[in-house]
Amino acid sequence: MLIVDSQLHLWKDAKMGGPHRQVPSYTVDDALAEMAVAGVDCAVIHPPGGLGEPVNALAVEAARAYPDKFCILGHFDLQSPDRETIVARWRERPGMLGFRFTLSQGEQKAWWTDGTLDWFWPACEKAGLVVGLLATGSNIGVVGQIAERHPGLRLHIDHMGCGGGGGAAKDAAAFGSIREMEAVSKFPNVAVKLSGAPSLSSESYPYRNIHPYMKQVFEAFGPDRCFWGTDLTRMPCSYKQCVTMFTEEMPWLKGRDLERVMGAAIVDWLGWKRTPAG
Repeated sequence: MLIVDSQLHLWKDAKMGGPHRQVPSYTVDDALAEMAVAGVDCAVIHPPGGLGEPVNALAVEAARAYPDKFCILGHFDLQSPDRETIVARWRERPGMLGFRFTLSQGEQKAWWTDGTLDWFWPACEKAGLVVGLLATGSNIGVVGQIAERHPGLRLHIDHMGCGGGGGAAKDAAAFGSIREMEAVSKFPNVAVKLSGAPSLSSESYPYRNIHPYMKQVFEAFGPDRCFWGTDLTRMPCSYKQCVTMFTEEMPWLKGRDLERVMGAAIVDWLGWKRTPAG
């Protein structure tokens, strides 16, 4: 079974915010070592948006060296004067298959609804680029509106719509937007990452108290639009436990459904043509 982590951060000589590991660097070599131990075959790199262009370049280096192991959902300055050209030429950078934005800081919070990004969605639709978003609360409905206006644009929501980073919500409170998630699942061009799950429970491994909520999300979106993932560097358990939480502790997730969730679905969603180096 192919196992693909739908969210992994790399950085170098920088300081990550929130509850991430407070280490100066988390490099491709660090990731490959942990992936080998956990049995993770490959990963989708999300260059941390707050660390600027250098982390995009670091991700490109990783994808160029290991094209069968890494692809990228990158970021750029959405207000750049060259923004439309940047989108049109995005795939020219090795490994880049789309974008990931949180839109959660400062003036960006208003961009969900104020029209600032009205140019962005059709540009990505035209270029065939996938967009991942850290949508929570009412912004989940906004994702649905975007999806309805742009049926050729593939969008996916991070962390089951529960948010990420250092959010204090746990257990049932963390899944306060589950109804909104069920509603947006009607759009076939919206998917969800089942990522960050261990951080959403106040219990210890295997975090059984949140399994019913995860099952609800899975049943709404189905195996072809649900993607296992971790956001590894802020998880409260080992990488292997992030895997076995799904592969061994959820009896309702098995067979083809398990294979799709653990890796096959995200590869298809992104259109990732995995090829060995060289």
